[in-house]
Amino acid sequence: MSHPLTRVLTLLELLQSNARLTGAELADRLDTDVRTVRRYTAHLRELGIPVQAERGRYGGYRLARGYRMPPLVLTNDEALAVVLGLLAAERLGMGTAAPASAGALSKIERVLPHALREPLAAMRETLSFTANAVIGQAPGTGVLLALAQASRAHTTVGICHQSWRQEHTERDIDPYGVVFHTGRWYVVGHDHLRDSLRTFRIDRVTSATARARHFTAPDGFDPVAHLTSTLAQGPYRWQVEVTIHGPLDEVARRLPRSAVTLTAQPTGILMHARAERLDGMAHLLASLEWPFTIHHPGELRQALKNLANQLMEAAERASGEIPR
Repeated sequence: MSHPLTRVLTLLELLQSNARLTGAELADRLDTDVRTVRRYTAHLRELGIPVQAERGRYGGYRLARGYRMPPLVLTNDEALAVVLGLLAAERLGMGTAAPASAGALSKIERVLPHALREPLAAMRETLSFTANAVIGQAPGTGVLLALAQASRAHTTVGICHQSWRQEHTERDIDPYGVVFHTGRWYVVGHDHLRDSLRTFRIDRVTSATARARHFTAPDGFDPVAHLTSTLAQGPYRWQVEVTIHGPLDEVARRLPRSAVTLTAQPTGILMHARAERLDGMAHLLASLEWPFTIHHPGELRQALKNLANQLMEAAERASGEIPR
């Protein structure tokens, strides 16, 4: 932080973020001395920014009460972080019902200085992704924020919910956590109507109202683990059970959490999964670098043999030969 202008802007940011800081505290944050801090505050006053100094043992510097800076003061790094965050959220389907990301990006670009606006526009226009875009199921902004606040405050919330059958119900839930997963938002918690642990898609919640009642979440409860385990138990044709002879942490990184559950066993990692097609499961297992043992279904063995035959034919096929 060598440039004086950088220190002055940092001083302004510190004053915006804190109710009051002493000269010594500011000098320590700015890596300078108290006399220089007084000079920087004078520069801010010359720019029309009302910095007030309070003398005495408990004195310090603060912005005048009621004063508000312009809505956006970002460094280059901060502006880039915001723009990349908005682009990534759009790619992941992590939006809300209103086109908030596009509106926020447009506002940011309008208020930024030209020297910064042009490089960020170039980043937005030239950035490419290796993964396909996710089409998100957008929830209402008010509902999403209400559920997040209730989860943090451990407050029961009343929701109006619409099922996939278009059935409407009103119920109270204790939200243990909000989870975003593959383009959809979920809330996990205790459902007072069914008196059980339930998972709800937030885009199907039409309203959320805080109740004057608090709850205590179960010790060690993991909303992400519960959600992925629940989704892995969806209605599929095949129940798969395989032991993978490899380290749990590395195996877990290679397999989709939404599709499998893994349990450490003395002989290896027991994988439970459900699949609609066994050829896809055969490809998944074949992509692993560790040996595995199939417990069931027996049809999975034939799917692996079919895959092995396809690979053998490809390996032996001469250049220019057309596959049969």
